[in-house]
Amino acid sequence: MKEIKVLGSGCAKCIKTAEFIDVVAKGCGVSVDVQKETSPEVMMSYGVMSTPAVVIDNVLVHSGSIPSREKIESWLSAVG
Repeated sequence: MKEIKVLGSGCAKCIKTAEFIDVVAKGCGVSVDVQKETSPEVMMSYGVMSTPAVVIDNVLVHSGSIPSREKIESWLSAVG
């Protein structure tokens, strides 16, 4: 199971990003643990300046917008 963190303040875009990743992962048959992280200290530790941001297995892979389905699928195929 891959650990995916969605970093953000808890805004609507951050919540939608976490939910969307979970839906796409289930559709691809990939087991993931999606966590929402709102700590400014954690965000800064990854160098995130705009949210939502996505971290997979402690590697920042996206920030600043809700990722597309295609982008999420590419992450999942790379880590699945």
